[in-house]
Amino acid sequence: MAPASNQDSLLSLPAPAISLQFADISYRIKITGKKTSGAKPISQMLEEKTIIEGITGEASSGQLLAVLGPSGSGKSTLLTILAGRFPGHHGGIVLANGNRFSRAVSRLIGFVPQEDFLYPHLTVRETLTYCAMLRLPRSGGAAGRRDDRVIKAVDAVLCELGLGDCAETAVGGAFVRGVSGGERKRVSIGHEMLLNPSVVVVDEPTSGLDATAAGRMLEILAGMARRGRTVVASVHQPSSRAYQLFDVVLLLAAEGRCLYFGKGFDAVEYFGSAGFSPGMNVNPADFMLDLANGV
Repeated sequence: MAPASNQDSLLSLPAPAISLQFADISYRIKITGKKTSGAKPISQMLEEKTIIEGITGEASSGQLLAVLGPSGSGKSTLLTILAGRFPGHHGGIVLANGNRFSRAVSRLIGFVPQEDFLYPHLTVRETLTYCAMLRLPRSGGAAGRRDDRVIKAVDAVLCELGLGDCAETAVGGAFVRGVSGGERKRVSIGHEMLLNPSVVVVDEPTSGLDATAAGRMLEILAGMARRGRTVVASVHQPSSRAYQLFDVVLLLAAEGRCLYFGKGFDAVEYFGSAGFSPGMNVNPADFMLDLANGV
């Protein structure tokens, strides 16, 4: 058998290290309202609503950055900007290794939105296989070699995301019985992992999952970071055990203001130095979310 080409072994190669730096990120939208006189509208007016305001920080290679905050604090918007999906529509700047985004860098950033868009009747393996056939770059080799490359890529992703046991199970949906919610979310992440990204940005990967499934999901994301990737995830109410997996934490409050950015295990001490000390045996994430909500 002929040796595999460089492209055949592409997914087995480590992704190039990319760290994201972001400074003074802001995003506002204009809302149309009506000015009335009595019962009749007499004119329209535009009001500006702030979604996120002045966010600065860094997501480093080999680390898991967790974005925490109450609903409406702009977590999803910030992740969309960091993934390069809002170019030119926000204030501030996002850099990759100190440079502006290029097309080549953009291809190395995988973005997984909160909503899953999967075909319920396809199995997990079929879903990833069709995705690989559509998204992996074409090579000049024979069709058989390309098929072998797709199979290897899919098997690698199934192994990395722990989906081997459910590979032949239908993905499922609202009206079709299929895999669990956590496995379904991992299939969505697998779409991006097929391209061997350097940066993985995941919006609310634990929403709708029980504590065990959520913990398993965050362990997988932390494992990706340990293998050299930059991982950014917005997390809704993590458990104290899950919180220990976060290398860096960014806490957002109302209107996307930053309350804290730094190492996860330093957060409680930081707020304690500012006069906000938690009670005994309190989940740090719950304590920080209470502060963000003004409780």
